[in-house]
Amino acid sequence: MILVNTDYITGKELQMLSMVRGSTIQTKNVGRDITQSFKTLVGGELKSYTDMMNQARDLATSRMIGEAEKMGADAIVNVRYASSSVMQGAAEVLAYGTAVKFK
Repeated sequence: MILVNTDYITGKELQMLSMVRGSTIQTKNVGRDITQSFKTLVGGELKSYTDMMNQARDLATSRMIGEAEKMGADAIVNVRYASSSVMQGAAEVLAYGTAVKFK
């Protein structure tokens, strides 16, 4: 599956199928949250949160690809990501784009 953040793929004529999306909601680990709160005192990257969000993006992307594959898509164009807090300590990651077939 080809994923691009443009509305075209060089050298390909595209037939638009439908918008596709994938999402997940991730929560913080309480133990990890406590240790990461100490990190805010000295500064620096919150590695465990970075890892959590990377895993969430990977899962959302995988779910988006699965939806496109069910339609028989060859690629997804205009791929975008969004995230939002859904409650204290939980974040949603959404991946979305347009499933296309090559003509």
